[in-house]
Amino acid sequence: MVRFAVAVHLPADVLERVRAFPRPAAPGVQWARPEQWIVRVRPLGHVDPALAGPLLDALAAELDGAPPARCVLGPATVRLAGQWLAAPVTGLEDVGAAVFDATAELVPVTHPQPFRTDLVLARGRAPRELAGQPLAAEWTARELVLVADRSAPGRPRLEDVGAVPLDG
Repeated sequence: MVRFAVAVHLPADVLERVRAFPRPAAPGVQWARPEQWIVRVRPLGHVDPALAGPLLDALAAELDGAPPARCVLGPATVRLAGQWLAAPVTGLEDVGAAVFDATAELVPVTHPQPFRTDLVLARGRAPRELAGQPLAAEWTARELVLVADRSAPGRPRLEDVGAVPLDG
């Protein structure tokens, strides 16, 4: 089993803006590394790797003709579940609903709906004062990727398995 997610990558200019965001040392806080900076549109959880092809086929069929999505990051950081630090991402709501529709038969939905898209910046116990820090950007997502998360503690390893264009 492999942890999979349907996600959107950040373009280079947005990556640079996120890279410039301050990351103060804080006990219990693990800052996400650049290779972890993706926006999950649908986390799929632990899935049989044999489902990668059928998932990509289902996404391609559902999203055929779907237009690119205008993504808006921010305008400020938030704490998720009272612990993680993230920046909200809007503009993926319609694409996200289509992704859930396309994949629900293959991987049952277990996340609360509607699903919220965020860029996770830190895990652990992010101090309250880190919430509300300005972090904003905009970009156009022109594809979704199926990402396999083969990370181990202290060694993030996300790999794109395939992509589905948003080109309607």
